[in-house]
Amino acid sequence: MTLKGSLVQKIGNAIMEVARNKGSTWWYTPHMAAASRAITERIPLVDILLEVRDARIPLSSACELIKHHLPSSRRIIILNKTDLANHIQLKEWLKYFEEQKSLVFGVNSHNKDNIKELLNFLRARVRELSKVGHGDQTITLMLVGIPNVGKSALANSLHQIGRISAAEKGRLKHAIVSPHPGETKNISGLKIASHPSIYVLDTPGVFPAEILDAEVCSNLALTGAIRDCLVGEVDLAEYFLSIFNVSNEYKKWANLSLSGTDDCSELERRQKRQYITDHTQDFIVNKVRRTLFEVVSSFNGNLHDEEIMSRLIKSEFAVLRDAFNLPPDSDDYVRKVAAKLLNLYRTGRLGHYTLDLAPNNN
Repeated sequence: MTLKGSLVQKIGNAIMEVARNKGSTWWYTPHMAAASRAITERIPLVDILLEVRDARIPLSSACELIKHHLPSSRRIIILNKTDLANHIQLKEWLKYFEEQKSLVFGVNSHNKDNIKELLNFLRARVRELSKVGHGDQTITLMLVGIPNVGKSALANSLHQIGRISAAEKGRLKHAIVSPHPGETKNISGLKIASHPSIYVLDTPGVFPAEILDAEVCSNLALTGAIRDCLVGEVDLAEYFLSIFNVSNEYKKWANLSLSGTDDCSELERRQKRQYITDHTQDFIVNKVRRTLFEVVSSFNGNLHDEEIMSRLIKSEFAVLRDAFNLPPDSDDYVRKVAAKLLNLYRTGRLGHYTLDLAPNNN
């Protein structure tokens, strides 16, 4: 078995064990159960159902709650976070869903032009509904999905762009947005268009009571849909590196290894001294990229061998301590490296990855 396969089993088993523990405060809580019931009750009352999935894991992030709702003009799959996914795989997934007769749209909820395109797409779907008897009445769309796929950010962006397009005045509403899963607690409505009036309902993210697939669990954990404390940041960072090391992403940073770091202005040098521990600064991100490129490109060995891959990852953790400017005597440096590495991966600073391969590529 490869190291990736071993980590998938380890992470998956840890999450499934938590799910089996019905008393867990981190899994299918009474609040999530209540949210699932509330969403189920609302589904027949809304005009269009928008299932939001993570474009990096289009299969693993499917919402179990609506799996029995067949593809139709009133159910649309929204692949969010397209800016973080592999662009070739994204096209394959969009093609796959279209072949399955599903309405699908890929979006980056932080890109205004992309949101305008989505809003026009949704208006077109609403006009189609009007033809079948909805007339000019208020139209309601409902966002559903698992935690941390970006439903609230999407709702806010649609609300903001929609109000600007309609030239409406008044105070903007906001759905709560958080990098941590499970922060949305209630169903809230935001207006996104006029003539006809269109409202979008933001809902809490919900998981099923149990997930039985270890790879699905691992992908959910790595992308941040499940809290890191259920698994541990070190295991998740190792899982990411087991994927990164056999990808081609690091090859894009070849020129970074040749560029010097000393020919910068005094202002840049002062900024580097001031933000030396802030791993989100560009100069540190580039240092991390350069370090990873040099380690992986110079490594000789069969990376499909579990022991050899493990040896490479161990050496990566060691050099990343310096890249992140962590003190050499830090007792907890492995966990700190893991936390910083996961943050850079999840924000797209270390490349674009799709963990679920489109079915025709498997």
